[in-house]
Amino acid sequence: MKALVIDKADFRHNIESVKKYAEKTLPDDNGNKLKIIAVVKANGYGYGLVPYTQFLIDNGMDFFAVATIEEALKLRKAGIKENILMLSSTAIKEEVERLVENNIIITVGSKEAAQVANEIGKEQNKKIRCHLKIDTGFGRYGFIYSDRDKIVEAIKPLENLKIEGTFTHFSIAFYNKDEYTKLQFKRFIDCIEVLKMNEIETGMLHCCNSSAFIKFPEMHLNAVRIGSCFTGKMAFTNTLGLKPIGEFKTNVVEIKTLPKGFNVGYSNAYTTTKETKVAIIPVGNMTALNMDCADDMFRFVDKLRDFMGAFKRLFKKRMLYVNVNNQKCPILGRIGTYHVTVDITGKNVNIGDEVIVDINPKYLDSSIERIYI
Repeated sequence: MKALVIDKADFRHNIESVKKYAEKTLPDDNGNKLKIIAVVKANGYGYGLVPYTQFLIDNGMDFFAVATIEEALKLRKAGIKENILMLSSTAIKEEVERLVENNIIITVGSKEAAQVANEIGKEQNKKIRCHLKIDTGFGRYGFIYSDRDKIVEAIKPLENLKIEGTFTHFSIAFYNKDEYTKLQFKRFIDCIEVLKMNEIETGMLHCCNSSAFIKFPEMHLNAVRIGSCFTGKMAFTNTLGLKPIGEFKTNVVEIKTLPKGFNVGYSNAYTTTKETKVAIIPVGNMTALNMDCADDMFRFVDKLRDFMGAFKRLFKKRMLYVNVNNQKCPILGRIGTYHVTVDITGKNVNIGDEVIVDINPKYLDSSIERIYI
């Protein structure tokens, strides 16, 4: 066996917890309640795009967001008929045509993207459903928030766009310091006011991701985009009682006893100091073991923290573990592509015993089975 096992009860608990917290946001003047947009990008955060989305549908979700055309089309091919928002803006006509053809709500984040969508609308004699994206300091997709006059000039003349929403993307909502998120929010609101003053429809407004959803209820506006809250794997302190919904499980495939002074793994990174009983476990880099995104941080404080961590590890070995029969077993040597060797000396472990491994599901090969129980 080698599979990511998802606990439906824990998943359902997280969904209901999000709903309950969302209900604390009062309806607007028209009685509209806060809309939850379920983000299912990155193969449903690693839990399987289609089954993950279908479970959300079965538990009351009816609006979804993806990051790529492939994700959007895969959902439609699987028979998902609910609203799907493509979060990434594109000015490539062929891509916009495919999205429109499959009734995907597109994101318009530039003058060029707006013009392409409007052109397609004219050709098809229809209004193209879209959300506007405002870049308030993320530096990726979206109209620059300070170019308000340019946004008005780009959007107002276009008659074949049906703007159903406007949003921005917070870059650092999961950090302890909140000043920049509050600044982004103000930039967004100021931009929205200018658009409305120029009689440009803004539709539903949304800026909160999972972190901001919990930390800043005053920023909920009309809708929130929820991803990691559903998985229970938060980038900051979990205050809603959310539960991790999945475990990667496999089995012990081989057991042997290594003599003292025996090397283990690539680069001879580990040498036994005594006779050591080991188990071979079929997990490694290709099954997302020890994969994270911390190394792509560029801020000085992040690099300093990485440096200090590496410096400490010079004097204290950092051990990774797997769980075999509720027994913590350390991984010896370097992690391989598909396998690791773990120390089971003195433990009751047999071939075929179940192994639970802590991984980041987003990096797990899509060919690995996802099982919902």
